[in-house]
Amino acid sequence: MKKSRFLLASSLASTLILTASPAWAQEAAKAAPSAAETSDGEGEGSGDEIVVTGSLISNPNLQRSSPVNVTTADEIELKQSNVAEELLREIPGIVPNIGSAVNNGNNGSSFVDLRGLGPQRNIVLLDGSRVAPASLDGVFDLNNVPLALVDRIDVLTGSASTTYGADAVSGVINFITKNNFAGFDLTVSDQLTEKGDGNTIRADATIGANFEDGRGNVVLSLGYQQADPVFQGARSFSTTALLPTQAEDTTGSGSPTSTPARFAVPGLGSRQIDATGNLVAPFASFNFSPFNVFQTPFERFNIYAAGRYEISDAIEVYARGIFSKNSVDTIVAPSGIFNQPVTINLNNPFLPAGARATFCARNDFNAAVAGIQTLTVAQCNAAATATGRNDPNYREFTTNVRRRTTEAGPRISDYETFFFDYRLGLRGHITDTIRWDLSGSYGESENTQRLGGYVNVTRARQAALSDNGTTCQDPSGGCVPVNLFGIPGSISPASAAFLQTQSITAVRTSLAQVRGIISGDFGVISPFGSDPISFAVGGEYRKYKASQEADTLSQSPGVLGGSGGAVVPFNGGYDVYEAFGELNIPLIQDKPFFEDLSLETGVRYSSYSVDATNNPSYKTKTYKFGGSWTPIKDIKFRGNYSHAVRAPNINELFSPNSTGLTNLAFDPCQGAAPLANANLRAICLAQGAPAFTIGNIAPPAAGQVNNTTGGSVALRPETANTYTFGVVLQPSMAPGLSLSVDYYNIKVKKAITLPTPDDVIAACFGATPTTPSAAAATTLACTGIRRDPSTGGLDGDPATTFGLLGVLSNLGRLKTTGIDASLNYKRDIGFADLSFNFNANYTFDSQFQATPTSINRECVGYYSVSCTSIQPKFQFSQRTTLSFNKNIDVSLLWRHIDSEKYEPLSLQGEFTAADLANRDVNGVLLPVAAQGCPDFNGADPSGCVTDSAFRKIKSFNFFDFSTRFGVGDNLTLTMTVQNLFDKKPPITAQNIGATAYNSGNTYPSTYDALGRRFAMSAKLKF
Repeated sequence: MKKSRFLLASSLASTLILTASPAWAQEAAKAAPSAAETSDGEGEGSGDEIVVTGSLISNPNLQRSSPVNVTTADEIELKQSNVAEELLREIPGIVPNIGSAVNNGNNGSSFVDLRGLGPQRNIVLLDGSRVAPASLDGVFDLNNVPLALVDRIDVLTGSASTTYGADAVSGVINFITKNNFAGFDLTVSDQLTEKGDGNTIRADATIGANFEDGRGNVVLSLGYQQADPVFQGARSFSTTALLPTQAEDTTGSGSPTSTPARFAVPGLGSRQIDATGNLVAPFASFNFSPFNVFQTPFERFNIYAAGRYEISDAIEVYARGIFSKNSVDTIVAPSGIFNQPVTINLNNPFLPAGARATFCARNDFNAAVAGIQTLTVAQCNAAATATGRNDPNYREFTTNVRRRTTEAGPRISDYETFFFDYRLGLRGHITDTIRWDLSGSYGESENTQRLGGYVNVTRARQAALSDNGTTCQDPSGGCVPVNLFGIPGSISPASAAFLQTQSITAVRTSLAQVRGIISGDFGVISPFGSDPISFAVGGEYRKYKASQEADTLSQSPGVLGGSGGAVVPFNGGYDVYEAFGELNIPLIQDKPFFEDLSLETGVRYSSYSVDATNNPSYKTKTYKFGGSWTPIKDIKFRGNYSHAVRAPNINELFSPNSTGLTNLAFDPCQGAAPLANANLRAICLAQGAPAFTIGNIAPPAAGQVNNTTGGSVALRPETANTYTFGVVLQPSMAPGLSLSVDYYNIKVKKAITLPTPDDVIAACFGATPTTPSAAAATTLACTGIRRDPSTGGLDGDPATTFGLLGVLSNLGRLKTTGIDASLNYKRDIGFADLSFNFNANYTFDSQFQATPTSINRECVGYYSVSCTSIQPKFQFSQRTTLSFNKNIDVSLLWRHIDSEKYEPLSLQGEFTAADLANRDVNGVLLPVAAQGCPDFNGADPSGCVTDSAFRKIKSFNFFDFSTRFGVGDNLTLTMTVQNLFDKKPPITAQNIGATAYNSGNTYPSTYDALGRRFAMSAKLKF
């Protein structure tokens, strides 16, 4: 896709937005949705289109059997969220995913994860229709939502694959836009933290008009958002990277890729050069925290246009177009050489004498002779004074180097995304009660990543070979010698400039779709009913395409220091043809104890064809059954059962094997453990660790190891069974009060999954990693793990160190169960109108099992590397609003997050078998007398095990205060204080969880890491 396609739209957006005059306004307060609205998802647009989330039957009186959580435009305005992802991640039941608070792991997009089953298992809709995805996983980027035109957000749990097709296993998130908009809105908002950073501005201009006596309507909305970064170094709790093995009040550690550099020395492990030039035990790590950010900087332009026109009384044409340009920067600590082999000449003038002597005495300088052929002191001195490669005394050695190039500045990845999606359709009436709708759409997304500040390791190896310090042995390309042995600042600006390089990768996706629906009723009524049986039938076609492209540097594993593995180009696609039908049957109505009894059912048949050599294809069927019973007007019972499927996406089908990074804090082969157990030593050797490294293998650097994964066209759709049941109360004795409680149960079989790092380790080393079985060394589970051929570690040059092997399969199982509750109350209390809205989620379990032999891992209420993002057992949001004289509102939002614990299964991996015998299932030391040290949960938490402070997160409460008031008839001001009491986030240390979500010693996507913030917005409306 060429950028020229977007040139006109981009220019138009920039011109109109930048020349608009800012003004301030806000709409008057709206009533909180009732439980019926929240539960049923009923709603009707201003025009003819009716959007009922969870059904294709366009009936505004439809009583839905599936629970729907509704977030209104009023909540969006009071919260003053700048992007949809910020709003969604605070809804109970939604687990934070990639978004603005993710720094290392953000690809320039924002995703939503419903129920913690993964963003690839829910669908994001716009007015009930799919839009083009932004990722190879087929996931929509929330940055493209036209937030200014959103009227409400419906979140439906489960039961959605029949209605919307594959991917809706855990449900859908449906953004409903304002239809028939007429007038002019101009909104400008500004937000700033109490520290004076993180400035965020947003401006939206919307204009719409009806014409020809309401037969037509057009609307155009232009948006602009911009946010400054918030660096972790600007907050006291994140200025220093803490490790889980340290007490909370210690000075921290960080990454072993540091300055001064560390070198792998045979028989000694990792050694660092001290101030005297000698190789000693490592004494300094690199504190990477200050360079990382809590809020990624971004800039976005959005255009949304829609229109409809009644060609005749029976036919209406409608169209919608979205365009956006998003620029997101991720900023991480400086690049360098990350445990990669570098050849160094002994006459290098930068090499200190003490370090040279150690290298001479420890390295093999004659591979042709068996054993380690070291150099004598005389030979070493002669090599140090050699005049060049032709000198007979010239010698070289190769060592793995860890050197952070702070002189080159931070690594910056600039993600620029161009997105568009167009929809055109016709709809009308066949009869007074039967409607038809035929539409087609096409959309594309192009995400280009430009890497800057990265060290080209090939150039570093070239610059490391210098006989005189002023010229490289190979001077090609303008090579400047590099000093890898000095203190920070020892690399010259000229050398740093030579080492740096830039690289570009791109991901392109597209979605073409056509859908036709006939819905309504034939006037057939049940003998005991009063409303007719309604139906919807139709067909749908979708074509997905995606590709990944990369320049030569990105395709070369290990060349860009700190960028992970190679980006391997590929492309793929698939087609799906579908037919579907739904029925809603009001069985009994307006009878004693049967105010309403309705049944609903649906089925969808799908046929997939994958664009591959052997052209694999498969057919699937989804179906649902549900019903609701309203014995009296005050109460309604509802339930729904659904059998769903999810087909493998393009990334899962086509991605080639490549080596990247994953999290692992504990390597069974590290330290002295292999010396004490022959079986463990045999496994480490079988995985490629050299014999001389046994006993000196270092722990994974920064808690990360290499991980090799890839897709497979042999994958088949996964299946899921979902059921929900609940009750809705609207007691007539308490006008304005409504309550809904719903239970959900989702089980996914044949799930397309990767084993977690802990699963891979456990499959090889067993339940007690330091004492494995004798036969383990010959199993594929062990030999599939490949270690660094120089250091024996699991991290290193991805060109030679493949690390863990994660294989996608259909062997996984997922399960989650829980309860959603919603309470709404509104009444006149005399001096003001009171609105009370409460939404809560209690998750009983969220289990993941990658293979039948893997651990059936429970992650609700736990955090660890394997449990990724935080998923609390109990969470709620509660808003109380007082409205005075209909033009002044005062509102308080209370968000509660339940307490968390460090996952017990991960905790056990930190201890030896003997140590575990003295601990309970949570890793807590048993009676003090047996240990001679205090219980780390007692009065002296750091007296025995220093990481105890990071093993629990207490419950958290955040409060946001908002007020808004009208100024005349057209202007409304809104002011919000987010995190009113400046609540600091919990301190969990680095590396205790997944890198994307555990950053800055906390979980910034779940807990507010920015501190108290002030926001002000204004809306001018005509």
